[in-house]
Amino acid sequence: MKKVLILGASGSIATLVTRNLLDDTRVQLTLLVRHPDRLAADIRNDSRVTVVVADVVKDTAQLTAAMQGQDLVYANLYGANLKQQAQAVVTAMTAAQLERIIWISANGIYNEIPGKYGQWNAQMLGSTLTAYAAGAKVIETSRLQYTIVRPAWFSDKPVVSYELTQKGQAFKGTEVSRQSVAAYLTSLILDDSQAIHQSVGISEPNTDGAKPSFY
Repeated sequence: MKKVLILGASGSIATLVTRNLLDDTRVQLTLLVRHPDRLAADIRNDSRVTVVVADVVKDTAQLTAAMQGQDLVYANLYGANLKQQAQAVVTAMTAAQLERIIWISANGIYNEIPGKYGQWNAQMLGSTLTAYAAGAKVIETSRLQYTIVRPAWFSDKPVVSYELTQKGQAFKGTEVSRQSVAAYLTSLILDDSQAIHQSVGISEPNTDGAKPSFY
């Protein structure tokens, strides 16, 4: 059994990833959430799912306990205090002797988006982008075996189509489907030997422009 801890598990991407992983009978999940009522009933009641109700920053003992015996952490966290959340996660993983983490961030944290879309993205995200950048920096400067994933703006297209860019490369595209991001994350979790110590941008091919098509 591969044991996976998902932080911020009630989010839209995390929900898709959870369903993908539950299709694989070799996976056992621990879902850490602040609001368990936001988890879908079929997920909450699955025999291979354990739900832990905790706040990453406030409930460090519960966070560390949830990490015991896990193979990896997938963190789908959000908020103005992402730096503090990242610090809490690194501390807990170190205490639990757990090394592998997949950390969701945002496109634009390195000013890697050229042209008008880069300006639009920075304007739209504002202080949220600053928080994402601060959180990612904590993860990158830790001793963890990390993969940071930087998605473009989410669409609800029912397609899986994506391309990847690396840190240091110009970001491509303006949007990406939630299904695509979930598919990539699922592949990373099931084969967690890939993309270690990488920060990966993900977007749908041929979506370059000044902003996503739905704005």
